[in-house]
Amino acid sequence: MRGTSALARVKPAPLPIRGIAQRLAWGGASLGLGALSAIALAPLHVAPAGVAAFGGLWVLLERTASLRGAFALGWLFGLGSFLVGLSWITEAFSVDAARFGALALPALAALSAGLALFPAVSVAAARLLAGRAGGVTLALALAACWVAGEWLRGTVLTGFPWNIAGHAWGGSDAGLQAAALVGIHGLGLLAVLAAVLVGVAVRQRRVGPALAAVAIIALPWAWGAARLADATPAVVPDIRLRLVQPNIAQDLKWAEGERERILGRLLALSAAPASDGVAPTHVIWPESAVPYLLAETPAIRAAVARIVPPGGALLTGAVRRTLTADGGPALLNSLVALDDSGAITAAYDKIRLVPFGEYQPFRRLLADLPKLTVGTVDFIPGPPRQAMGVAGLPAFWPLICYEAIFPTALPAHGPMPGWILTVTNDAWFGTSWGPYQHALAARLRAIELGLPLVRVANSGISLVTDAMGRERARLPLATEGVLDLPLPAALAGATPYARFGDVPFAIGVVALAGLALAGRRRA
Repeated sequence: MRGTSALARVKPAPLPIRGIAQRLAWGGASLGLGALSAIALAPLHVAPAGVAAFGGLWVLLERTASLRGAFALGWLFGLGSFLVGLSWITEAFSVDAARFGALALPALAALSAGLALFPAVSVAAARLLAGRAGGVTLALALAACWVAGEWLRGTVLTGFPWNIAGHAWGGSDAGLQAAALVGIHGLGLLAVLAAVLVGVAVRQRRVGPALAAVAIIALPWAWGAARLADATPAVVPDIRLRLVQPNIAQDLKWAEGERERILGRLLALSAAPASDGVAPTHVIWPESAVPYLLAETPAIRAAVARIVPPGGALLTGAVRRTLTADGGPALLNSLVALDDSGAITAAYDKIRLVPFGEYQPFRRLLADLPKLTVGTVDFIPGPPRQAMGVAGLPAFWPLICYEAIFPTALPAHGPMPGWILTVTNDAWFGTSWGPYQHALAARLRAIELGLPLVRVANSGISLVTDAMGRERARLPLATEGVLDLPLPAALAGATPYARFGDVPFAIGVVALAGLALAGRRRA
């Protein structure tokens, strides 16, 4: 009887999908579930949508017998997810609509179709790993393979870890805290595993998977709530930051007739009296804020120096000219520090560049396809990142725009940073979902590393978080203004993620894959 009961829980074989109408319904359901999964992410954070999406994906995979069918299922799911979750990229093409407007929808479709290959491979791998087994065995295989595929998506071909499953925890500060233990990919593993177990519980009317799913969500959340309750906010003494958000429209940013007005707005916001009477010690401007080649224009540096607090510094995004290895012209997307004499005292050059935005990949093959940013000269990456040192500030970890979406490891040598500074220009994406998703990804870096985050954006969202990712202040999208506040302090010790990186996540993936393989053999 015991053996018979165990075998009854294993579906002997997936049910084949036959007939045109049935295949169309199956494909439409895959696409729709993928679209539903995007609603669980920023800025909506409808968590039940993610549970329904991945639970439904498991149901469809149970009925998919072949690897080709599983691949198609994953591709359609991914296509729906990326079409909805990345729809904001079309905003960038409207900045210069005359040249690029017609490319907006084809670009979204092409990007989504290409990225969907990762979930396609993940779902096919889950079917292969589980064999003909269903139930919990297939659920474990799907969770392991899905998040492994997301890790690959963040790594292969420069990587694009945008809108990964772990971001579904973003609606709750407490839920995000487990990133300090297992990182964003570990959070994704928990989220997908819980969702597919809910699918098992509903479809097979079993209590065990439901209880496991509740525990997978509740325990990290409870730990995070306790962690936040025990935290005592602390600040670094004698530092007062001013974050400047000028809200410059992207189509005006590099217009020749707008340069003086833009610089004047930055200077006026920087020099305005503090609302509480406490003068700033350091001023921070966003990515590529100065519409001049700052290093080559002493007169502009002299004008800027007048708003630098005595003994302090201005930190600003700036474009710098350089040469490629073969002597050709190139640009650097930089973060530079100026002292009160106008001298550039420190600089960091962005190392992760945006394809088709900052440089043209496969230039020989795509010579006729222009990049979205102004000019024909490509940006090139700078040397490996190190913590930046600026007078009057703890050393900090610099991230420019796109770089904030990537989990990062702190340096093994040299000064250790006491905070994270990310400057960005999200004006490319208006008031769409993109800036909200970008800001959430940046907050995850603070939690993972146990470092406070300062984010300064041209059009928003500018914010400051403590070392646990809790927002201390923010300027919303599409507004002009400044934030004056102290610099939060770092945690006393390194987080487990800062010490071990993705090792705990990898162990979790291997463990689930091993359990799935064992279940397949028993079946």
